[in-house]
Amino acid sequence: MVSLMVLVLVLLDPSVYKANDAKCTISKPLSSLQKCYQEGDLIIGGISSLIYVISEIMDFSKLLNNMAYNMPFVLTNHYQHVLAMAFAVKKINENPQILPNVTLGFHIWNSYFNARETYRAMVELLSTKNRLVPNYKCDPQSNLIAVIGGLEAETSLYIANLLAIYNIPQLTYGSASVMNEKLSGLSVYQMVPNEVNQYRGILHLILHFRWTWIGLIAVDDERGERFQQALLPLFFQNGICLAFIEKILQVTTIDYYFTMMQDGWEKFDVVMESKANAVVLYGDSESISYMRWSIKFSETEFTTAKLKGKVYIMTIQMDLVSYYYQRNWDKVVLHGAISFIVHTNQPPGFQQFLKSRKPLWTEGDGFIRDFWEQAFLCHFSDSPLEKEFDKNCTGEEQLESLPADIFEMSMTGPSYSIYNAVYAIANALHALLSFCYGQRRMVETKKCNFRQPLWQTQPLSVCSGSCHPGYRKEMKEGEPFCCYGCIPCPEGKISDQKDLDDCITCREDEYSNKGHYQCIPKNFIFLSHEEPLGITLVTFVLSFSSITLLVLGIFIKHHSTPIVKANNRNLTYSLLICLLLCFLCALLFIGQPQGMSCLLQQSIFGMVFSVALSYVLAKTVMVVLAFLSIQPGSSLRKWVGKRVGNSIVISCSLFQAALCFAWLATSPPFPDVDIHSETEAIVLECKVGSVTMFYCVLAYMGFLAVSFVVSFMARKLPDSFNEAKFITFSLLVFCSVWISFVPTYLSTKGKSMVAVEIFSILASTAGLLGCIFTPKCFIIMLRPELNNREQLIRRKAN
Repeated sequence: MVSLMVLVLVLLDPSVYKANDAKCTISKPLSSLQKCYQEGDLIIGGISSLIYVISEIMDFSKLLNNMAYNMPFVLTNHYQHVLAMAFAVKKINENPQILPNVTLGFHIWNSYFNARETYRAMVELLSTKNRLVPNYKCDPQSNLIAVIGGLEAETSLYIANLLAIYNIPQLTYGSASVMNEKLSGLSVYQMVPNEVNQYRGILHLILHFRWTWIGLIAVDDERGERFQQALLPLFFQNGICLAFIEKILQVTTIDYYFTMMQDGWEKFDVVMESKANAVVLYGDSESISYMRWSIKFSETEFTTAKLKGKVYIMTIQMDLVSYYYQRNWDKVVLHGAISFIVHTNQPPGFQQFLKSRKPLWTEGDGFIRDFWEQAFLCHFSDSPLEKEFDKNCTGEEQLESLPADIFEMSMTGPSYSIYNAVYAIANALHALLSFCYGQRRMVETKKCNFRQPLWQTQPLSVCSGSCHPGYRKEMKEGEPFCCYGCIPCPEGKISDQKDLDDCITCREDEYSNKGHYQCIPKNFIFLSHEEPLGITLVTFVLSFSSITLLVLGIFIKHHSTPIVKANNRNLTYSLLICLLLCFLCALLFIGQPQGMSCLLQQSIFGMVFSVALSYVLAKTVMVVLAFLSIQPGSSLRKWVGKRVGNSIVISCSLFQAALCFAWLATSPPFPDVDIHSETEAIVLECKVGSVTMFYCVLAYMGFLAVSFVVSFMARKLPDSFNEAKFITFSLLVFCSVWISFVPTYLSTKGKSMVAVEIFSILASTAGLLGCIFTPKCFIIMLRPELNNREQLIRRKAN
C-alpha cells in the first residue's frame, strides 16, 4: 500500500515528498485546488462536479503545478450541490440531539470532470490539511469519516479506487449503473434509485404516447453502451423501432473540442433529416452543452424549425444547465423536453441559507467567486483571470434574480440526495457512538497516528446477498450453489427466515400477509343482515312483501267488482299469498348458516314456488276451459269450477313435495365452510347436499313455468278480462331469470352464490307479481269506469 501511495505522489509531483524523522513537515507544498471547507471534529469529504476546464494534452514529464488551464467554465446550477452539504452540516451542528459535543466539518474539492484531478483531490482529502502526504496525519482537523460523490459514474469509480484502501465509506448521489459490477463488495452506498427503474419509465412513457419510431443519442463511453444494451431489447420486445443511434463525444482537451464541433454538425444532420420526432437522450450535464454547440454551429432557419418539432426524452443524469457564454443562445429547441428527475423535497430554511451567501464575506468557499462571476456576468477587481465581462461585481447581487437554468433557489434532486447523505452519515455516527462509548464519551482524535475510520468493519465476501423473509432462493443456471437470486413467495406461502430454499405453505385456514413472512388466521364471513349487501336485500324483501300485501288488500276491498271475480277470485287470493311467501323465503338465505336454516332454505323455496306456479297454471287452464265451455254443444261445462283449479294445484304441488321429501331423506342440505373462495376469509355456507336433487327441483319448476305455452295459446281469446297474455309475459320473465341463474350460480363462489340465488328469487317473484297484477290494479285504482258489468257486456258484444 505504501508503494502505491508513493507512486501516486511521484505522478503528481516528483519533488513533493521530503519528511524528516522528527517532524511532520513538507518541503514544497503544492498549491491548493479550488475547494470549499469548514473545520470540525469529524470531516465529511466531498467531490463536486462544478467547474469544468479544457486543457492541452500534456505528458507526465510536466509537473501538475505548471499545467495551464484555459478559463474555467462553471456549471452554475451545480453550485447548489456544494451549498446543500454546507446547509446539512450547519443544521446538524445546530442540533444537540444528533452529535452532542461533536462538530461536523466538510472539505469539498472539485473533480474538474477529469480522472487526474479527481485522484489528486482524493489524495488531498486523505492527507493532512494543506499537506499532500497521504496516510500520514499530524492534523486533528483531518479526521475523514466518509466521502460524498460524485455526480458522474466515472468520478464515483475514481473515488472508490482510493477509498477502498482505507475502508472509508462513499455515498454517491449520481447514477452509478457502470459501477455496479466494478464496485461489488466495496463500501459504496447509492442515494438514488437503481437506473433500471429509469429504463422502465422511458419505455412506459414511449408506449403511453404510442411512439414506435424514435431516435437515440447516447454518450460515447461505457455508460452509453450499457444504456443501449439494457434499453434496446425492451424497445424491440414492445414493437419500438429505432430510426438512428448517434454517439456524443466527451470533451476533455482542446483537440477534442474542435473534433466535437465537426462531429456535432454531422450527427445533427442525421437527427434533423430523420422522420423520428421522439429522441431519447442519454448522457450527463456536458451532453446538453454538446447539443447546444451542435445546434448553434449548424443553425439555419430551416434546421431550427426541424429541431423544434422534436420531443427530447432526457435521463436523470442530464441537467438543463447553461455556461455563461450560452446564456443568450436559443433555448426554444429544448422547450417541451421531457426529463426524468430524482425525488426532492424542500428543507425549511434552505432558501434563506442560499440568500445569505455573499462572496465578500463567505469564509472558506473557494468556489463562490468563480460561480458569482459566471452567474451574474460580472468581474471582481482582484480576479486572477482575464476580464471576460464588462461590468464589475458588487457582491450584493441577488441569487433569486437568476434564471432557473443558471441557479435554482428550490432544492434540486441531486442536492436533496447530498442533504440526505449528510444526515445518513450523522445518524450512523450517532448510533455508533451511542452504542460504543455512550453519548458523553467521544473518541480522542488529537494524536498523530494512522487511525482507522470509526465504523470500519471486515468486508463481506459472498456471491449473493441474503434473501430476506418473504423471499426464497432461486438457483442460477450454470452458477455455483452459493450464487442465487431471491424471488418473493407466492400467495398462500411464506418464508419467516433468511435464505430459505423454499417457501412454507400456510394451513388451509390461514393466509399469507403482504410481506409473505407470516401466516394469519382467516376470519369467518357470511351474508349477514348487518353488511350493506344484506341490508339491501332485506330492504327489497320487505318492500316487495309490502307491495304484495297492498295488492291483496286492494283485491279484497274490491272483491265484488267484475275484474276481481274474473279468472277465479279464490285462485287470485291464493296466488298472492304464495307470492308473499316466495318473497319472505329469501330471508332464510340471509344470516349465519345453521342446520335448520339450511334444511328449510331449499325445501321451502322449492315448495312455495311450485305452489305459486301451480296457481298460475290453474288460472290459465281455467281461462281456456271457460272459453271452450261456452261454445254450442260443448261437453266441457262440467269441468268449469273450483274442483279443476284445486286439483291442478294439489297434484302439481304434491309432486314437488315428493321430490323435496326424497331430497331431505337421502342427502339433505347442511352447513359447511368454503376455504378456497376467499384469500383472507372462510365463507360459512349451506351446501345443497345432493346436487342432482337440487337441479331436479329447479327442473320441475321450469317444467311448470313452461305452462306459459298454454297461456300463450289463450292470449287472444275474446274475454274482457282475459289475463292469459299477462301470465305469458310473467312466465317469460320467470323463465329468463332462472335460465340465466344456472350459469351465473355455477360461476360464482362464496357469499356471491347466496346473493345470486336471493336475487333470482326476488326478480322472478317480482316478475310474476308485476306482469299479472299491475294491469288489474291500474284499472281498479285509476280506471274504475272500466271495472263494471256494462263495460263487460259491451266488450263481449264487440
